[in-house]
Amino acid sequence: MECVVQGIIETQHVEALEILLQGLCGVHKQSLRIHELCLKSVPNLGLVASDIRLLCDLEQPEPAWTVRHVGGPMRGAGAEQISVLVRPMQESKISKNALRLFYSLGYKLDHEQLRVGFAFHFQRGAQITVTVSSINKMLKPHAIDDAVPVTPGIQLVEVTAPASSENYNEVVASVTSFCEYLAPLLHLSKPGVSTGVVPTAAAAAASLMSDGGGTK
Repeated sequence: MECVVQGIIETQHVEALEILLQGLCGVHKQSLRIHELCLKSVPNLGLVASDIRLLCDLEQPEPAWTVRHVGGPMRGAGAEQISVLVRPMQESKISKNALRLFYSLGYKLDHEQLRVGFAFHFQRGAQITVTVSSINKMLKPHAIDDAVPVTPGIQLVEVTAPASSENYNEVVASVTSFCEYLAPLLHLSKPGVSTGVVPTAAAAAASLMSDGGGTK
């Protein structure tokens, strides 16, 4: 399973966020360019609809493919009281022929997108990943070179950490604690809960740029 929160930030403040993340994480960022295909099952594959995502990492010398399945969020009184979404997730490496395989199994392409940005991977009470990326849509199937931003001027920030049924409380605490450091620039919440940009972002970004902009 995984713990996840999301938020948005204006593109003009992304450089300031990068400076903040660099200082907090103590590691170098990694470039991100992911071609993502969302496939949906058809009725004959079972009673419950199934969504899977095929992810192609275009930053690798040879494009690397991964299949990812995300389940529904954890429910109950405990889940409602925490600000982090906890959900089952399975991920596995696959070959470049996987799309053809899933088509043969009856899955259909629902939509595809190109995510471009950067990521930080680090240990801070849990193995945390922060991704900052623009989400781009395809004007034609698989035409990644012609992809255009879905929301120009806005980028998606996602914080994730792997967890298990035994330790998810500790992972939630680690993710929540880390997100507090980003609060001046953006608000992070459960996926699907729209909070918009924060009013303090411009001032916080200006302060970060004046303090750390020349150290990159």
